[in-house]
Amino acid sequence: MKSEKRKISPLAFQLGMAGLIPFVVLAGLTFTGLSSYKNIIIMSLLAYGASICSFLGAIHWGLTMRDTTPNKGYLIWGVIPSLIGWISLMIRPEIGLLLITALLWICFFVDSKIYPKYTLAHWLPMRLILTITSSVSCLIAANN
Repeated sequence: MKSEKRKISPLAFQLGMAGLIPFVVLAGLTFTGLSSYKNIIIMSLLAYGASICSFLGAIHWGLTMRDTTPNKGYLIWGVIPSLIGWISLMIRPEIGLLLITALLWICFFVDSKIYPKYTLAHWLPMRLILTITSSVSCLIAANN
């Protein structure tokens, strides 16, 4: 019997890629001559990055809520990205973007260990694309 190769749906892939639009557009806008808007552009990118990190943490609550006995580690980890994201909003924006960049990668590495346990490894290639693009966007904005 052949094992079925799991794939994410085309809609999930499209929505995931669409989620990159604010990262790419806002990072790109830091190159424009809109210097009077630069702070709002950077803060918008930072806030979006923090909300995405909160989303990534929340996935772990969803995973363990399916279990009869929720995994305490997953519950604890699930709130850490939102707390770090919140902290990133209270520090100098350029440093906050660097913190979000690191957090995006930490979330990816945590997920790369946990997703296979839930037979969700097929999401990781898309997650890698999303993590690379979003983190590069944050780095560009932080250094521009």
